[in-house]
Amino acid sequence: MTRVKLTLEYDGTSFNGWQFQPDRPTIQGTVEGALATVLREEVRLHAAGRTDAGVHARGQVAAFDAHELPPLHALCPGINALAGPDIAAIDAEIVPGDFCPRRSARSRCYAYRIMNRRAASPLWKRQAWHIVQALDVDAMNAAAALLVGEHDFSSFRDAACDAKHPVRRVLRSEIVRDGDLLVYSVEATAFLRHMVRTIVGTLVIVGSRRLSVEGFRDLLLAHDRTRAGRTAPARGLCLEAVRY
Repeated sequence: MTRVKLTLEYDGTSFNGWQFQPDRPTIQGTVEGALATVLREEVRLHAAGRTDAGVHARGQVAAFDAHELPPLHALCPGINALAGPDIAAIDAEIVPGDFCPRRSARSRCYAYRIMNRRAASPLWKRQAWHIVQALDVDAMNAAAALLVGEHDFSSFRDAACDAKHPVRRVLRSEIVRDGDLLVYSVEATAFLRHMVRTIVGTLVIVGSRRLSVEGFRDLLLAHDRTRAGRTAPARGLCLEAVRY
């Protein structure tokens, strides 16, 4: 058996998330179907992270084991010819048999995009959250910086999260403005369910001056999800990279 590491890019709008579901389109199901044709055998893909419905990826990492492989340079084109226009395999490499996309990862990098202007953008409507009200990026950045380090992130944890504990280590947390687009970038060793989207929903409250930076700090320390903001829409979130 040979283990192959795939790097995938996808627009998650039309998919019900990563994880296979027999009656709904998913990223895993679509790529596994393409691989079954290319490899002439069924394989199971294991991903670095199970993105939710509507979430995108530029650098999702997945791996599978196969008995036989076509020439490696032909693997991505074969997948892309079958997976449809919203998914692309952008790289494939043979890795050691003990490589695991999830457990071998040192960190994961996400970006959340907000289109911050009065008029909605037809170019960004599938990949950014449109917010009309002007946002104070300096205040949002000051609050975002408080998340760096190891913390109990219960205040930003979805009720359905099945993680064994809420403590996570954040390596980077910052917002930059690029014209009308705000991009929140966050890197951590691991994330809780809906953690990034809940952080963004709360940072928007800070940016709209309805919550102070000190109030955001208190919220983080309260370990109480009911005090945080709404869960931001899935369309603005993108898994940018997984670091090994």
